[in-house]
Amino acid sequence: MFASIVAVLALLLCLLVPWMPAETYPAYAFLSLIVPFVVLINTLLLVFWLFLKRKIAFLLGLALVLWWLLLKPFVNFSGSSDSATLAGIKIMSFNTRNFNAYRQLPLKNADSLILDFVSDKDPDIACFQEFYHGMKYSGKLAQYNHKFIDYTHGESQKRVIQAIYSKYPILAVSRIDFPKSSNSAIYADIKINKDTIRVYNLHLQSFNIVPDFDNIEKQKYRQILGKIKHAMKLQKKQVGIIRQHLAKSPYSTMIVGDFNATQFSNAYHTLADGFSDSYFEAGKGFGRTYDLKGYPMRIDYILADDTIEFLSHSNYDNRYSDHYPIMASFSLMGDK
Repeated sequence: MFASIVAVLALLLCLLVPWMPAETYPAYAFLSLIVPFVVLINTLLLVFWLFLKRKIAFLLGLALVLWWLLLKPFVNFSGSSDSATLAGIKIMSFNTRNFNAYRQLPLKNADSLILDFVSDKDPDIACFQEFYHGMKYSGKLAQYNHKFIDYTHGESQKRVIQAIYSKYPILAVSRIDFPKSSNSAIYADIKINKDTIRVYNLHLQSFNIVPDFDNIEKQKYRQILGKIKHAMKLQKKQVGIIRQHLAKSPYSTMIVGDFNATQFSNAYHTLADGFSDSYFEAGKGFGRTYDLKGYPMRIDYILADDTIEFLSHSNYDNRYSDHYPIMASFSLMGDK
């Protein structure tokens, strides 16, 4: 019984995560990562107490209903399995981890695999984070007549490179710098038939924690909390910069990229306010986008304002990076 009460309290704390200043209370960042685990424990306990016909089951059930209503599920049971199955404009987001240039993965031909994958899925717009600097003057992905690769500082500056490739004309591009960070955002105004949309490609601050449970256990708790607190402070500032920029967009707008934050985080909720999420609208399954030994972690997103309708969403399982690519198809519902 005591364990069940603790589980309910833990789930109720999780409900507060999106609205808590995690940069002040970094332990809440941990809660945003383990929400699926807390939900699973509560579900198993609910089944157990229902079988025994005990009143504690009502409390567990109520907590789970509140979670479902307030935070949204981390698994979708409906939606399309492949963006290619529906008509519309296809947009992809993919953190390519520099094409494995530093051999983080045991792949010798990650660059070729990534390029072949993108060519095979053939998105109309492809947004890349942690892009490889050598692609700046490459003739590959020649099916895209328009591109913007944010590579002006040089590799020695250790800035994370973003890129946008488009089959549609790009009218304007720019970079949005994040203070005291190697991360940044870029955007492109893309002409699609008679309409123009603005696509933001983001890469928010990383926690710089090795994504392996064994390594996390070896790191000191205080050091981990310190890294989380630092990253959350920077993420909050970065999200604020993007929200201010979004308010000035004259076009229908999409936000794509690696947020380095789960759907339960304050960063995600702030960015997604007023936007629809392709996964919730048309996704299926757990929606995992980050490799953490099978843990269903979603930190890469495709968002759109209310002038854009998502038709489908796909997650892919190919491991050419530490992130998995996602793709959505959409249609424009009218001028903004």
